[in-house]
Amino acid sequence: MFGFNNKKHTVAQVPLVTLLDSKSAVAEQFRMLRSSIRFAEVDQKIKTLVITSSGIGEGKSLCASNLAIVFAQAGSKVLLVDADFRKPTVHLTWSISSAKGLSDLLIHRENSLSDYIKQSSVANLDLLTSGLQPPSPSELFETQRMKEVLDEMASKYDLVILDAPPLTMVTDSQILASRVDGTILVTRERKTKNQELKQAVNLLKQANAKVLGAIYNGRKPLKKYSYSS
Repeated sequence: MFGFNNKKHTVAQVPLVTLLDSKSAVAEQFRMLRSSIRFAEVDQKIKTLVITSSGIGEGKSLCASNLAIVFAQAGSKVLLVDADFRKPTVHLTWSISSAKGLSDLLIHRENSLSDYIKQSSVANLDLLTSGLQPPSPSELFETQRMKEVLDEMASKYDLVILDAPPLTMVTDSQILASRVDGTILVTRERKTKNQELKQAVNLLKQANAKVLGAIYNGRKPLKKYSYSS
C-alpha cells in the first residue's frame, strides 16, 4: 500500500492555503505531511524531493507549493523548482516571471544557481521557475549538468522540492525520480485512474526511485476543524 507509515495523506484541492489560512484543517494536513517526510529520514537525510502525479489535473503543483511553504514556516531553507518544462505553473501560482529559470541554468554552464533564483513572499522560501521550454526536456534532465545543479541546490538549501510532470505523460519525472532523495506521488479523488496509478508506480520502480508515499488530493475539507471536538 502506498503511503507514509502505511497511510496515505489526504488533503483538499486548495490554493496556497498554508499561506492564506494557516490555521485550517488542510494546512494542518500539510504540516502532518512535513512531519512524515522528516520521520522517513532514517537512513538518509532528504535534501531533494520530487512531487509528481500519474496524470494531469491531480494537483501536484499546488501540493508542491504548499509543502514548500510549511517547511519554510518551520525554519528550513527551501527552494521550490518548476521542473515541468511542458506545462509550468510555479510562476503563475506565485505571480512572477517565468523567464530565466531552470532550463537556462542547465544550458548556460557558465552561470550559477544564484543568477536565476527568485525570492518568494514567504521567509526562507526561494523559487526557481522553468525558464524557456527546451526542445528535448528529458535529455536535459539526463545530463551531467543536471546532476551538478542538483548537487549545488542541495548544498545551499535544507530542502529542494521539484514540481515535476505527470509520470505517464513523459519520461522527465522518471529520470528526475532516479536522481533525488525521495519522490511523492499525488493522486486525486474522482480523477486518478487505477490503471494510470499502477503504471506510475511501475515507472517509479523501474527508475529505482525512493518513493516516500502518496498524497490523496481533492477530498472535500471538513466543515469544522477542532482538536477538542
